Amino acid sequence: MKMMRLLYYFLSSWIVLGSLTLQSCSNDDDFVNYPNALVTIKTNSSTGQVYFQLDDLTTIFPTNLKTSPYGNKELRALVNLKLQEGQNGHYSKSAYVNWVDTILTKNMAQSFGQKNDDVYGKDPVEIVKDWTTIVEDGYLTLRFRTYFGKGTKHTMNLVKGENPYEVVLHHNAFNDSKGIIRDGLVAFRLGDLPDTQGKTVDLTLKWQSFTGMKSVKFKYISRK
Repeated sequence: MKMMRLLYYFLSSWIVLGSLTLQSCSNDDDFVNYPNALVTIKTNSSTGQVYFQLDDLTTIFPTNLKTSPYGNKELRALVNLKLQEGQNGHYSKSAYVNWVDTILTKNMAQSFGQKNDDVYGKDPVEIVKDWTTIVEDGYLTLRFRTYFGKGTKHTMNLVKGENPYEVVLHHNAFNDSKGIIRDGLVAFRLGDLPDTQGKTVDLTLKWQSFTGMKSVKFKYISRK
């Protein structure tokens, strides 16, 4: 994903699988309602300074934030940033942060082989082709679409597939499979996959859609 690629539409209805936190800053004149970057929120272990990882190589120093509002938790997030001139230390870019909106960020789940459908569910879901559906910085971030009706909390889990770089998404709707079609975002850490040893490989994602099993491939390189 390239920096400052602006969404010309916002997700019409957020389904938040975890807690949603909004951090607003004081620069009202420059406030923008749309996210223009998808990042990983990180903390410098030596200084405690919060910073953002934009992609596998690019880091952003937030000029108006010293510490993360989420403590030392590493989370994926949508943000609205305004790039600034100059570079701070070893960070690639500097930016003023208008707001941060975290995404549910999970580890991969334990695989139980043929029992995965029973353990994690196999309710249908669609993966949306979108700039927020991406593999970067050791994470698989997905924009998904499915039915929501009763206000029941759905769960998403990602497990290893049959091949080394194959993962399977499981959706459990807990019988909440009718109502309004809505979108949501979830991110999975891919630390359980084999190290690619600096090489870029094909990562295959499989999931149960409304028209049967589907798959898509992403380019993946293990996080350094």
